[in-house]
Amino acid sequence: MLPPAPSHRILIVSDAWQPQVNGVVRTLVTLTGELRAMGHEVDVIGPNRFRTIPCPTYPDIALSLLPGRRLRRMIEAFKPDALHIATEGPLGVAARRWAKRTGFAFTTAFHTRFAEYVKARTGIPVRPIYAWMRRFHGAGQGTMVATESLRDELAGRGFRNIRSWSRGVDLDLFRPEPREDFGLPRPIFLHIGRIAVEKNIAAFLDLDLPGSKVVVGGGPMLAKYQRDYPNVYFTGPKHGEALARAYAGGDVFVFPSLTDTFGLVILEALACGTPVAAFPVTGPKDVLADADGLIGAVDTDLRAAALAALHADRRACRLHAERYSWRACAETFLSHLVPLMAGHEAASED
Repeated sequence: MLPPAPSHRILIVSDAWQPQVNGVVRTLVTLTGELRAMGHEVDVIGPNRFRTIPCPTYPDIALSLLPGRRLRRMIEAFKPDALHIATEGPLGVAARRWAKRTGFAFTTAFHTRFAEYVKARTGIPVRPIYAWMRRFHGAGQGTMVATESLRDELAGRGFRNIRSWSRGVDLDLFRPEPREDFGLPRPIFLHIGRIAVEKNIAAFLDLDLPGSKVVVGGGPMLAKYQRDYPNVYFTGPKHGEALARAYAGGDVFVFPSLTDTFGLVILEALACGTPVAAFPVTGPKDVLADADGLIGAVDTDLRAAALAALHADRRACRLHAERYSWRACAETFLSHLVPLMAGHEAASED
């Protein structure tokens, strides 16, 4: 834990950063804003500061090309009090290597089921990838995870020193009114997010449901799904107020993912008063727990969950979302950071 101080210099290294649009980026952008508002100096080193190549099978993601030497200069120039490595990509690997060589301490976060994503795209088994990820995160002084069910799962896979770090939602932006009309027969079953194979969106698109299905977002599978599902209304990406209106305009938000570690979109939907239907997996079962069906439904039968969620209480959805604060998220993150010199101190004690 960082010592008490009015201000710390916090460096975050992440392979997911603007202009990418995903839950990891939204989390880090909001987190840095909160930390700065608390008086801390924060810098994020992302792919936008390096030469990059498109990620194979997913060209929207930029991978930094041989970032080691330049990254080292950036870290040393910033002189951080604490280093946090957010991702396991080229920048994360290079930052970890620098910290290991110099003996500096750092924390990590488990944002993405990288092993499952790779398997979905290439067929490579998850076991060797998890073994590599366990070594990657094991070199740090703590791995932050968003939910208790993920914490239990990773502990079962041999991960150590896991620290709980939940998420928040912008309650000023995401609100129950105004609601998008869409001009389609109701009920509106809505999905918002990145349209990619690992998100399991076809499980939603294949459902036999009354009313209309609406999908908001972009991604590598958008064109294919538009061709394959002509009766689904695809809006493309939306941002800001337009995105909030879209969330509020749904009657049920359907979250078909089996691989997300949290699902910020769940909180955003609830903040807009829209109940959620999902599979009983990490993320949905954590956020929707103990709500007695008032804010949605989880079921191994996604259609049954979607129909049950139609009877949820939109006001209860909003009240549940109000329990999640970005300031609390930032304070928890700060409490998990470790002084950069902790590695040297531990080595000297040995």
